[in-house]
Amino acid sequence: MARALKRATVAPKGMGLNDFVAQEEGFFAAEGLEVEFDWKTFRGTQSSWKGLNYFERPQDRPYSKDKHDVIQGACAWGSICNASAGMGRFVPDAYGLSPWAIFVRPDSKIQRPEDLKDVAVSVGMRAGSHFNVPYRLEKYLPLENIKTVNTGGFGARLQALLDGEVEAASLLPPQIAMAEQLGLRKIIEDTFHTLWWVPPAAEPDVVLAYLRALDRAEKALQADLEKYLPLWKLAVPAEFENYHPWDLRKFGRGEKFIYQAIPRAEFDEVMDQVKRWGLDQYLKDRSYEHLSFSVSDTGHS
Repeated sequence: MARALKRATVAPKGMGLNDFVAQEEGFFAAEGLEVEFDWKTFRGTQSSWKGLNYFERPQDRPYSKDKHDVIQGACAWGSICNASAGMGRFVPDAYGLSPWAIFVRPDSKIQRPEDLKDVAVSVGMRAGSHFNVPYRLEKYLPLENIKTVNTGGFGARLQALLDGEVEAASLLPPQIAMAEQLGLRKIIEDTFHTLWWVPPAAEPDVVLAYLRALDRAEKALQADLEKYLPLWKLAVPAEFENYHPWDLRKFGRGEKFIYQAIPRAEFDEVMDQVKRWGLDQYLKDRSYEHLSFSVSDTGHS
């Protein structure tokens, strides 16, 4: 007799392919899950956040407004800060490794990271595109000369850059590949860690099954990346679908899933950094034990 599947709602980050591969290949079902993608939240995170305060962003609404359970992912800074602000718990048992870059238009006078002095970089406030800016630019510029402007999700940031609304934009996958295909110029690039965050009342076995499915997807991607590159079409916002003849084969890997616990020291570093950057206004509880939601599985490598 087949076992009953447990239901789970997931809002993909869209920075990698693991969620889409796990759904496509039946890895969620193999781990006992019936996963429904929360496209409303996902598309919302890609759109403009202008005029929205913290707790009003699309990814905040499941915790602050709509009150529905959803598994999400964000940068390590964002996931930890969201938990500290009372929005869910971060899962320390696995993390993602994602590319990041700042782009400008091809005719821009900005050539080097140092040229970004006092230039407002388009970001999605208090998310990976935001936190990466001081984290990566501080080696080139004093904090007081590192500026950001809240535009919102990656579709909105890319559009703002193309329209000349901003001089520079902080981008993540797949918009990095999209920017390259559009002829935009990269000023600085690096990688950063992501974490998953879940409701405080999430079922540990559901979260564990979700991570196992992502790990299966990671192994599939490592074995045959080319097979899955067409799935990037799911991460391209509707307004960009026909904007350009995208070559999805050149979109690359995007975020990688790493089934290892994130070092505890990284939590402490995040707390120190956001305080120094002046981005700790909403932090309340700062206890690792209270903010983390561990579902450690001794069976994974």
